[in-house]
Amino acid sequence: EVQLVESGGGLVQAGGSLRLSCAASGFTFDDYTIAWFRQAPGKEREGVSCLSSYDGTTVYVDSVKGRFTISDDNAKITAYLQMNSLKPEDTAVYYCAVGWVDYTPQLLVRDERYLGVWGQGRLVTVSS
Repeated sequence: EVQLVESGGGLVQAGGSLRLSCAASGFTFDDYTIAWFRQAPGKEREGVSCLSSYDGTTVYVDSVKGRFTISDDNAKITAYLQMNSLKPEDTAVYYCAVGWVDYTPQLLVRDERYLGVWGQGRLVTVSS
């Protein structure tokens, strides 16, 4: 069965750090672009960051640039989202997802319709 299993997240004070992990089961990230999305309470889900397994290109939305880092492991089975200098407005449920590597990170971070497999989501709460 093809699936993504997320871990990490939790509660942290503003200015703190958290790391989310996303483990692939039944496949590897070799042929995919990895995406992280989030959905804050009362808001639509939005793209946060993407990573192309093809050439390593990364994309970040302006609100997280310089604070978040997307990466994957050498085995291409686990992806990460390192979140530093967290702010209360980063509070959300975070989801990892994958789309075919033919779709660029620039496209996938803006349009989740091209993402085919999703993780279950992890809650990140940042207190002020």
